[in-house]
Amino acid sequence: MAVQASPPAEEADGALSVRGELGALLKLAGPVVASRLGVMAMGLTDAIVVGRYAAEQLGFHALAWAPTSVVATLAIGLLSGVQVMTARAIGAGRSAEAGAVLRRGIVYSLWIGLISTLGLWAGGPAFLRAMGLEPHLAEGAGRALVVFALSLPFTTLGVAASSWLEGLSRPAPAAWFMWAANVVNLVLVLLLVPGTFGLPALGAVGGAWATTGARGFLALSLVVYIATMRDARALGVFDRPARNRPAEADQRRIGYGAGASNFLETASFASMNIIAGWIGALTVAGWAIVLNVVAIAFMAPLGLAAATAVRVGSAYGERDPRALQRRALVAFAVTAVFGLVVSLVVWPASGLIVKAYTRDAATLAMAGPALALAGLFLIPDALQVVIAQALRARGDVWPPTFTHLASYGLVMMPLAWWLAIPLGLGLTGIVLAVTAASFLSAGLLAVRFWMLCRRDR
Repeated sequence: MAVQASPPAEEADGALSVRGELGALLKLAGPVVASRLGVMAMGLTDAIVVGRYAAEQLGFHALAWAPTSVVATLAIGLLSGVQVMTARAIGAGRSAEAGAVLRRGIVYSLWIGLISTLGLWAGGPAFLRAMGLEPHLAEGAGRALVVFALSLPFTTLGVAASSWLEGLSRPAPAAWFMWAANVVNLVLVLLLVPGTFGLPALGAVGGAWATTGARGFLALSLVVYIATMRDARALGVFDRPARNRPAEADQRRIGYGAGASNFLETASFASMNIIAGWIGALTVAGWAIVLNVVAIAFMAPLGLAAATAVRVGSAYGERDPRALQRRALVAFAVTAVFGLVVSLVVWPASGLIVKAYTRDAATLAMAGPALALAGLFLIPDALQVVIAQALRARGDVWPPTFTHLASYGLVMMPLAWWLAIPLGLGLTGIVLAVTAASFLSAGLLAVRFWMLCRRDR
């Protein structure tokens, strides 16, 4: 009797564990998603205000924003070790070591930010001129780029602080401060871009100053919040840590892998704009619409990826392979369901969604079907970013990077060119190439995770 009763009891415990893990994941992911959406909202606000002021100024703003956005994306990856190492320390019961992770992350973030600022100051305007832009366009964008560059130390410091809070499973403050920064940005951009209350109208430069002010507010608010936390001393925030070279190297190593992946993906997707440009202006506009819709939907997988890294990293610190696998699989299932739901919404509503961006009949005819087709890669694209973060959280740093290089660099870019131009599929060819690369990336990463799980048994 007792023997027969034990399997159902274990199954019940397992079911409770899965339900509990689902709740913990969603509780952690929700504020992270809100924070990531706040980043998108800030850029969208600037674009709308600057664009309504003058279309030419919007061009300056967009060109100046592009180089700094690549640097910011790279910095987020380089600093991902803060989140993972913090979660590991908490999972291992060594919470006093979390402060050492934060202090290393802050120093590292300021170095990244300052070097990026100096690099863009020195070479940013010259890079814009070297792109073959019209002189007045390069000059206008260069002025805004110099101001955007000033925001990068604040950006990297804010990333380090928010990543640390996420690693502690306390993402809500970062989300609240992000949306408060959006309010600061809105006020500044309305004052500086059109020149309200007698202020000089700065256009794109005003939008750049607004972003810099908002990012400064966010970074300083997070630092003050962390310094005034009740358990800041218990977490070792104010303790000067003893030198721990292996921990320092591990924290940087995680960041190198994630930073390289972020750079590869950003550069690969940016190359799709070039391929679209070789076809024509309408194709560029159509791809911009598809990419914008996908990017908004992608904020949820990014939040799930961050939450997964914390949950898996904590289990890794606890040295509990069964909990690690369960937490990862729950995250993968939630991600797949989210991707499916979004796909089922985007597919039939693609025509209506595209109409929110443009009234041009030719662009509508091109972008509508392409957006519907893009529903094919929403699931694998979401899964690949979550699985990659789960792998990094368990110490498997470089395989995800090599997978992204193979999938997006070696497969997607040449395939997109071949489908879009020699085969004449245009925007449809670009979307098909992204779909193929996303399935390849998700498949390779899933196989890698399965292999590691078998090894842990």
